[in-house]
Amino acid sequence: MRRQARRKRLSMTSLIDVIFLLLLFFMLSSTFTRFGEIDLTSASGGGAGASGNAPLFLQVSTQSLGLNGREIGLDALPGALNEGKPVLVSLRPDVSSQRLVDVLVTLKSVPNLSVTVLEGT
Repeated sequence: MRRQARRKRLSMTSLIDVIFLLLLFFMLSSTFTRFGEIDLTSASGGGAGASGNAPLFLQVSTQSLGLNGREIGLDALPGALNEGKPVLVSLRPDVSSQRLVDVLVTLKSVPNLSVTVLEGT
C-alpha cells in the first residue's frame, strides 16, 4: 500500500511580512512633489496697478482665445505677449479645467510674465 503524501499547510505570515516591508520601503522612498505646479494670482478688488503698464486681456473660451479683442491661436500666444507685461485671464463659463491648464502652461513659457486669473461671479 502506498501512503498518500500529506500536504503541509503554508504559512501566510512570512508573505504578509514581506508585503509590509515592501510597502514601507516604497512609501518612505517616494517623493511627494508636485511636478505640474502652476502659480496663480487671484484678482482682488482695488485700484489699478501703479506700474503704468497697461495689462493685456486674454479671454479664454472652449474653442478660441481672444487677446485684446483679437482672436489668436494657442500656439501663437507666446509670440504675441511682451515680457514683463501683466496678463489678465478671463474665462467663459463653459471653459473646462483642462483648457485653462493648457493656456496657463503656454503662458508659463513666456519669461517674466505676470498672470492674473479673474474670478467670475
